[in-house]
Amino acid sequence: MKITSKFLGEIEINEEQIIHFPTGIPGFEEEKQFVILPLEEQSPFAILQSVRHSHVGFVIAYPFSFYPDYAFNLAEEDIKKLKLNSPDDCLTYTIMTLKEPFADSTINLKAPIVINVKEKIGKQLILHDSDYPIRFPLSEVRGKEEE
Repeated sequence: MKITSKFLGEIEINEEQIIHFPTGIPGFEEEKQFVILPLEEQSPFAILQSVRHSHVGFVIAYPFSFYPDYAFNLAEEDIKKLKLNSPDDCLTYTIMTLKEPFADSTINLKAPIVINVKEKIGKQLILHDSDYPIRFPLSEVRGKEEE
């Protein structure tokens, strides 16, 4: 099927690529189906695109590329909702806020998107009990690399 992406224009996707978000994403609760569109091979960045509405799309990032010690515990309730049987079935992304210059862009470590890649079920979690920032600047990663 063809969909129109906010960032990539018209693209062809397979039904098997669709990830179901039973409760939507905070602020977009009516959007229940998304696809992940990689930007480049081996890139930590991708697009999380609504299947229904072209204007609902997010640049997402693999957080461990920027914050290697990133970790959180999944609540039992979330494990059940995501139908996770193994950590190997779990993929985590964070939503980015793009800025100019790109190095000033941030990732939201406080609200990761967790996906069961086997069952194609996703959920954005809110880590209420963590100190992770909502806006973790990519420039901090650059600074650490230069140390």
